[in-house]
Amino acid sequence: MSETLNLILKVWRQQGPADVGRFEEIDAKGIPVDASFLEMLDIINERLIENGADPVAFDHDCREGICGTCSLVINGMPHGPKQTTTCQLHMRSFRDGDVIWIEPFRANAFPVIKDLTVDRTAFDRIIAAGGYVSVRTGAAPDANSMPVPKEQADDAFDAATCIGCGACVAACPNASAMLFAAAKIGHLDSLPQGKPETRRRVLAMVRTMDAEGFGNCTNHYECEAACPKEISADWITRMNRLHNKAATIEAVR
Repeated sequence: MSETLNLILKVWRQQGPADVGRFEEIDAKGIPVDASFLEMLDIINERLIENGADPVAFDHDCREGICGTCSLVINGMPHGPKQTTTCQLHMRSFRDGDVIWIEPFRANAFPVIKDLTVDRTAFDRIIAAGGYVSVRTGAAPDANSMPVPKEQADDAFDAATCIGCGACVAACPNASAMLFAAAKIGHLDSLPQGKPETRRRVLAMVRTMDAEGFGNCTNHYECEAACPKEISADWITRMNRLHNKAATIEAVR
């Protein structure tokens, strides 16, 4: 028989963007230590529904640490006390009797839809502004037909691990999205297919990021500490260099 925990949850409840919102205390008794954090919320919601109460709204999808949908602030930390996604956080990380505070990601650019669910489509609009290769490249090439030096391939892979969860925004005192944008820009700039459009891409994506209301980077490095994929803040430095160069070229034309 697996060990269980008796917990007290302080869960943010908010009916919609116009609602003020509040913390609601929920007793979470008999939670298996082997359950994931989202499975714990599933158990709580089943109990709430059985009692005729409104279940807690929260986002989830793959539950494999891949999609980044499961974005929660747990005890003041995006995704919780481990540097992983919320769905990969397990209840064995907590102790019996713990009080757990659960909030949505808080940023003006991420308005609350309901309870723990926020609208992160601002990230989609940044990507749509230029986070792709728009030139026609034909069918998928055979493996190794376009040689890419290993250092560049490793760089591209490191940046491409960004899952767009928004933990960087939630952790930053300025609600900056620069680590997210830098990873997307750096990923494509590291590959030969992305090089021709680097200048257009970086200008468009940074302008969209600013227009969406994200803050600027002031080197707190909270983004790097909270990122479940451990993406380095060095990508922000590289993005700034690309942006300054692109802006200078545009200004003299």
